Amino acid sequence: MLDLYYWATPNGYKVRLFLEEAGLPHRIVPVDIRAGEQFRPEFLAIAPNNRIPAIVDHAPADGGAPLSLFESGAILLYLAEKTGRFIPQSLRGRAEVLQWLFWQMGGLGPMAGQNGHFNVYAPEKVPYAIDRYTRETARLYGVLDRRLADREFVAGDDYTIADMAIYPWIVPHEAHKQDLAATPNLERWFARVGERAATRIVYADASASYAKPMTDAERKVLFGAPAS
Repeated sequence: MLDLYYWATPNGYKVRLFLEEAGLPHRIVPVDIRAGEQFRPEFLAIAPNNRIPAIVDHAPADGGAPLSLFESGAILLYLAEKTGRFIPQSLRGRAEVLQWLFWQMGGLGPMAGQNGHFNVYAPEKVPYAIDRYTRETARLYGVLDRRLADREFVAGDDYTIADMAIYPWIVPHEAHKQDLAATPNLERWFARVGERAATRIVYADASASYAKPMTDAERKVLFGAPAS
């Protein structure tokens, strides 16, 4: 049994996609990030960066004590290795998946996240920031579109954790001011992943719109936390 500490964000959806695809028994532990629950001591004990998602694996492969893990990319890799699924066993196949997983973690996620912040959540419009991150998101969409020109999924013919990591960051494309029609290979892949049974299940209970209005108190919790 796994505990998934979760809220409905792109990074949270990544891990839910894996658990649903793999059919792994799990329990969802909601962490309301707008209410500041990510700062509770019991959550910080397993996720010191005070970000969701995090997991606790009560049956790790080494048979030892429960294992906790934070950072969505690390969680996806851990689960793929635990189950032997959604990552190739070959050297080259594994390398393909890992580089695109890290591409999402180091590029698409941070840039699209800043895009969403300045386009949706910022209390005042900052034209330079909006233009900067909208353009960079478009560039990354172009990279992904070219990658998908001659393959079904990001790492080749098979659906992997690379696809699971990337898909939730494409879901809010409208809020991020991106037109999927401009990237037809990406649009085709996005539709294919969206048709998977696990994807439908995970997104069927989406509790809130990406652009749900945020109160001043919620904004202070999410974007005003001090280093301490």
